[in-house]
Order: sequence, then structure tokens, then C-alpha cells
Amino acid sequence: MVPIQIWVFTSLGVPLDIAVKQAFGTNLLVVIPTAMSGAWGHSKRNAVLWRAGVTLGLVGAVGAVIGATIATTYLSGAALKIIFGVAILLSGIRMITAKPITVEEEPIENPLILAAWALPLGIVTGIIGIGGGILMIPVMVLALRFKMHNAVGTSTAMMIFTAIGGATGYVLNGLQVPDLPAYSLGYVNLAAFAALAITSVPMAQVGVRAAHRLPAPQLRKVFILVMFYVALKMIGVFGWLGLPL
Repeated sequence: MVPIQIWVFTSLGVPLDIAVKQAFGTNLLVVIPTAMSGAWGHSKRNAVLWRAGVTLGLVGAVGAVIGATIATTYLSGAALKIIFGVAILLSGIRMITAKPITVEEEPIENPLILAAWALPLGIVTGIIGIGGGILMIPVMVLALRFKMHNAVGTSTAMMIFTAIGGATGYVLNGLQVPDLPAYSLGYVNLAAFAALAITSVPMAQVGVRAAHRLPAPQLRKVFILVMFYVALKMIGVFGWLGLPL
């Protein structure tokens, strides 16, 4: 949703700096109902470890407010695009280069360990305007010993909280910014939010069903491919190569 919003806003004549920050802030607001829908679907399949998800989410939400403040106050839109792409690219590389693991131990649910991971990831979430799942899933699988389906489900629950924190930060830090597009509440565009939320919430249930029909190795491959595409798109690699992707 972030690359699409940036393209739409800039096509309408919105300066890149504002377009990127609006895309990030709006995306975080859309993530809230989408993550609620997704978490409900995963929970019905017993894929959400709620205690871990709530702990990660609450601490991550604090970090997300901090990250949103950093992004809107100290970073340009062009810099944010590259940071967004690099963060996802590095996460994808880590996923693809990590040796396949068979999780036999119980996942780590120590609140202090979860909080130690959640705060910095929450800050990154606020900076790059995403719910945090795309960054948290590799951490859950590789460091916290979550099975892949549990990582997907629990990260979705976590995103409810981090998205609330991040969206709040983008709203508050954009309230005094002049010349924002119509229907803006700070760096959140309510028209874009409505259009995206109406479609993404029901489609989250489609995603849940697809995720649980795929074996874990295939789910992992799909996840990595999406990460690489979004990362290269935001960094601008396709544009440099003249590829219409």
C-alpha cells in the first residue's frame, strides 16, 4: 500500500516529501482494521500466541510513536523511501540466507526478551510507516523460535498496537503542517484510508485462508518474494533499470 499511495499522491501533484509521509501515516491507520481482521482469522486457527503478541505490541507501540516523530521531524521523503526499501531488503536477505530450521523448542515468551526486540523494531515501524510484521516475522522465526504460521499470526496481532502508535505519531506531528492534501488529518489522509480499508479488511480474510493452505516452506518463499519486490520498488531500482514494474 505504501508504494501505491506514493505513486497516487505524487501523480496528483503532491510534493514527494509530503506524499511519502502521508503514505506512511495513512498506511499505518489502514493496518489497524486490517490487522484486527487478520488476527481474528489467525486466532480462529490457533496461530496467535496472544501473550507474546500483546507484549510485543504494547512495547512496539511506544517505539512506533518515537519512530514517527523522527520520520516526520528529521527525515525527508526521499530519505524515507530509501530507508523503507533498505530495511525490507535487509530483512528479506536475512530470511533467504538463513538456514532452514525445524523448530522443536517452545517459542521464547519471556517479556523482557520480547520487549528488547519490540522497542527498536517499533521505532523502525514508525519511521518507515508499516505495521511491523514484515520486520518482526524474521525475528520471530530466527531469534524467538516461532513456527512460521505462529510468527505470521502473532505478528499480525502485534501490528494492531504498533500501527495505533505509529498512526498517532504521524497525525500529531502533521497537524501544524500547511498545504496538506484535502481530507488530511496530520500526515494521515482520510480519503485514502477509507478507500484502502474498505477493500483490505475483507481481503485480509482471503490472505489468512491462503496462508493456512500453504505449507510453511512455500509461505516463506512467497513472503520473501513480496519483500524483495517492495524493497527494490521503493529504493528505485526498477526505475533506474527502466523496468515498468
